[in-house]
Amino acid sequence: MKSRHLRLILNGKSAGRDDVRAAVGHVREQGHSVSVRVTWEAGDAGRFGREAMELAEQEGIDTVIAGGGDGTVNEVISGALSGLNGDQRPPVSFGVLPLGTANDFALGLGIDPGNLPDCLQRAAESPAKPIDVGQVNGRYFVNMATGGFGARITTETDPQLKKLLGGAAYLFTGLHRFSELAACEGRISGPDFSWDGAFLALAIGNGRRAGGGVELCPQAKVDDGLLDLTIIPYPTPDRVPEMLATLFEQGPNALRESVFETRSSRITLETENTIQMNLDGEPARATRFDVAVQVARIDFIV
Repeated sequence: MKSRHLRLILNGKSAGRDDVRAAVGHVREQGHSVSVRVTWEAGDAGRFGREAMELAEQEGIDTVIAGGGDGTVNEVISGALSGLNGDQRPPVSFGVLPLGTANDFALGLGIDPGNLPDCLQRAAESPAKPIDVGQVNGRYFVNMATGGFGARITTETDPQLKKLLGGAAYLFTGLHRFSELAACEGRISGPDFSWDGAFLALAIGNGRRAGGGVELCPQAKVDDGLLDLTIIPYPTPDRVPEMLATLFEQGPNALRESVFETRSSRITLETENTIQMNLDGEPARATRFDVAVQVARIDFIV
């Protein structure tokens, strides 16, 4: 098997982990080259992603690995794509070494965060396949874009609480802050559908999971050329705690009777007031969001 040159862009929070060092050492023993770039401050992961595109041919880099959680994956791939012209495809494949709290994207692809040597060896030896990437107002997401109160909960949940409680931390935060809840109202449309009203949460998924394991878009596929849309309409105030608990404990499947679902290659969200969308956890605020899928935009090792 041909050896590969992996560029590992590693979230600085994980740089001192012994299991990460062991995984890198294991892959090097198999004859592969692993060069490491460690993030230090905001923007480093994106900058290293762009750098890898510029140096790919010169240094023989053929695989770029995002070492971190969903946010790191987003930053690395967004940075790489931002350094290319138009719809030019990256000259490398991408992979993930899942080191985040939730690792929703990796788990949705069947990658086990509990076995880091296997994750990195897979990145070094498995074939890559084309996958789609979502784009919102010119910004990218690889896993999911979420909006509404659920998106605020995802952003505002204490990282230490997430370490202690996992996905249940989002429920804890939501139930303790539901008195602040205000409906998001908007019109959401695509080439073949239109939905108007107030919503508790919405998700536009290239991947299936977000929020610490909640399958917000359970039928989504990263390579079908479409984005899955799930809208959870705003309930009566007395049902808010119940619906939040059901959403974070059981996922939207348990709310199936009231959930609106569809899939499309293009989705537009328009609201009267500014709302927040999270793109793989990274916030974006606007009153209009134009969402599109870029079909087979990158090659990813799954």
